[in-house]
Amino acid sequence: MSARTARTRLLAATTVALAALALSACDNGKGVRDEGPSSASKPSTQPSRSAPAGGSTAKPAGNTGGTTGGTTSGSTGGSTGGSTGKGTGGTTGGSTGTSNGGGSTRNTPCNGANTKTTATEVSRPLNHLLLTVTNTGSKNCDLTGYPIARFGEAQSVPPVAEETHPQAVVTLAPGESGYAGVLLSAGDGSGGNGYTAKALTVAFDKGSSARPTLPSKGVYVDDKLTVTYWQQSLDDALAY
Repeated sequence: MSARTARTRLLAATTVALAALALSACDNGKGVRDEGPSSASKPSTQPSRSAPAGGSTAKPAGNTGGTTGGTTSGSTGGSTGGSTGKGTGGTTGGSTGTSNGGGSTRNTPCNGANTKTTATEVSRPLNHLLLTVTNTGSKNCDLTGYPIARFGEAQSVPPVAEETHPQAVVTLAPGESGYAGVLLSAGDGSGGNGYTAKALTVAFDKGSSARPTLPSKGVYVDDKLTVTYWQQSLDDALAY
C-alpha cells in the first residue's frame, strides 16, 4: 500500500469520525432547543398572577356599592321618621287647642251688677261681720278671690287670711249665696288705731262694687282687721 492510499484512508476515517461527532452535536442542540420553549413558558404564567389583582379591585367596588346602598337606606329612614314626627306634633296641637277652647265656657264673674251684698254683725265669734253675696241674675256666676273691703274713709283695705283659701272656685247659681267673714278687731283689746266705721264698700275681682248697709251705730275696727276668702258655706266663712 502506498503512502497516498494510506493518507486517503486516514482522511476518510477522520471524516467519518467528524460526521459522527457532528450528529452527536446536533442531538445535543435539540436538547438545548427543547429547553427554549420551557423558558418561554415562564412569561405565560405572568398573566395568571394578574387575576388576584383583578379580584382585589372587584372587592373595593363591592364595598363601595354596599356603602352607597346603606346611605340611601338611611336617608329614606330619616325622611320617614320626620314625617311621623310632624304628624304627632299636629295631633298634640289639636289637643291643646281643644283644652284652651274649653276655657271659653267659664261663668260670668259675680259683682255688684248681678248680685246683692249684705253685711251682718254676728254674736259668735266675737267682733265678726258676715258678708253675704246672693246671685240675682239668671246665669251662674263665679265668686272669686276675697272681698276688697273699705271701711269708712280708710286709705287701705284689710289683708286676707291665706289659710282660708277654698279648694275650688265658689260658683253661685241664680238665687244662691256665697260668704266671707270679717274680723273687725282684736277680741282681747290688743289692736291699735281703732275707729268706728259707718260705711262699707265691697269691691270684687271684676265688675262693679257693692255698698252694703252697716248697723246704724256703725262697727268698731282696729289694725287687726282681716277678711277671709269667699266661701261656699256660712260656717267656713265664720271659722276664722
